Amino acid sequence: MSDLPISETYTDDILGEGFTRRTLRLGADPEGGGSVVSTLVRYLPPDCGDFSSRPAMIFVHGMSDYFFHRHVAERFHREGYAVYGVDLRKCGRSHLAGQLWHDVRDVRRYFEDLNATLDAVRQNHGQVIVQAHSTGGLIVPLWLDHLRRAATTGDPVAAARHSAIAATVLNSPWLDLMFPAPLHRWTRPLIRALGDLAPELNLPGGLAGYGESIHADHYGEWDFNTRIKPIAGHAKNAGWFAAVVRAQDTVHAGGVECGTPVLVLCSTQSWLNKPYSAVTDTSDAVLNVDQIQQWAPSLGADVTVIPVEGARHDVWLSLRRPRERAFTAAINWLTETLADRA
Repeated sequence: MSDLPISETYTDDILGEGFTRRTLRLGADPEGGGSVVSTLVRYLPPDCGDFSSRPAMIFVHGMSDYFFHRHVAERFHREGYAVYGVDLRKCGRSHLAGQLWHDVRDVRRYFEDLNATLDAVRQNHGQVIVQAHSTGGLIVPLWLDHLRRAATTGDPVAAARHSAIAATVLNSPWLDLMFPAPLHRWTRPLIRALGDLAPELNLPGGLAGYGESIHADHYGEWDFNTRIKPIAGHAKNAGWFAAVVRAQDTVHAGGVECGTPVLVLCSTQSWLNKPYSAVTDTSDAVLNVDQIQQWAPSLGADVTVIPVEGARHDVWLSLRRPRERAFTAAINWLTETLADRA
């Protein structure tokens, strides 16, 4: 399912009826992985005559992930949004033969992917909402802050991009390492050092309990492709992990202002480093939700945090009741937020 043929016009997507995709070429890979691309996925069901008049909603995935959330696209389409997803470079549909999965040494590399995605979507929509999950929820605030800063220096392209984004929804953003606090003093500098000295070194760790909780072959509802989204996740190389730590350092230093209204959704409890159990189904089994709630307000002047009882790490993959609570919270917040900007 990865290494799909490159197509710069929309063609049928792996998600089936109503879904199409196109390739966005990004040029040479700074990490030496050849050419890099991102993939824009669009949900445009038959007989949707008002598609271009709808506000667009772009979904940005996390680590070891790709856009496969058909049920989420269908739900937000019913609510009046034009739904898109992007698979970032070396991830999901955008992984090309011979590339290390998710290999970047600076998260700012992804700004190019997001700019290309936004420019493509803005060709048909005047207003955009960005939704981002986990690692995507770390990347997107830094990207928005970059656009905002560039706009204030008189960059008209950055200003047009930033002004098109009406709101941001972050789904369990990865804003801190999920280690016990006493370990932070030495793990963060160690990861930075390893990223400089041995960037391709794979680090230990896996998320099998979470993967089992969501995949239909185990305890979940979704039949995602386990080659591009393995049950335990892809190996995390030191260069990528160091890039994440440096991005989190920027957040912790108070250096981020999204410049848009921000909604942060997360679970009310974590259940970390445990094999699968029933608790895994109603908890964040990947990140520390206390850290999410601690750092989320530092992402801008207008941040709303809504913990969702019983939610999983990806709130849109939660069990039905907490998933519906998350949909209701997001839809109500977006309705109010967009009305205020009208």
